[in-house]
Amino acid sequence: MTLSRTTVILAACATASLALAGCSSDTAAPTSTTSAAASAGASTGTADSPRATCPTAEPADDAAADWTVDGDTGSIAVVGPTADTAPRVDVQGPFSVAETRVQTLTTGDGPVVGESARVSVCYQGVNGRDGSVFDSAFERGAPVAFPLANVVPGFQKAIAGQTVGSTVAVAVTSADGYPSGQPRAGIEPGDSLVFTIDILDASA
Repeated sequence: MTLSRTTVILAACATASLALAGCSSDTAAPTSTTSAAASAGASTGTADSPRATCPTAEPADDAAADWTVDGDTGSIAVVGPTADTAPRVDVQGPFSVAETRVQTLTTGDGPVVGESARVSVCYQGVNGRDGSVFDSAFERGAPVAFPLANVVPGFQKAIAGQTVGSTVAVAVTSADGYPSGQPRAGIEPGDSLVFTIDILDASA
């Protein structure tokens, strides 16, 4: 994944405060090459975040999948993140789903995340069409904080109602992601996306 793709996904739209927001495919890309969240009004590794880093190490080659999904086309096998390793999503593609599917990989013991909460997360986004990673806080090594109400619907569905400390995976329909695509991130209209998320903190 290149920095330019990261910047596209995490940069703010004119009416949204975060890159994961459902921007149209013709939204102008930001000119800054700094990380995502800063230009979007989100923060990476802030003092009020319980963790200042996301693990960057790859899981072991023989790590068992925590979630496998047969899609309407293709399939995925998700190895969830741990305190020491980033997630991995193996795609037999093209993978697509007609309905967004959420799976709790591990359950945290923190408070329940509300729909309008501000959350701090480590996450990875994978394109189901070709298996490419289009955005990853794990690759950057720093969590991102943002208002949950501003992200694409599939990302919100994955986090709202979970407990802080949980790890979650979600297979997102195009309608719940970027229905018009986001070419600068390699996302085409109709692409299903897969997010793997570690929920670090949440506040009202």
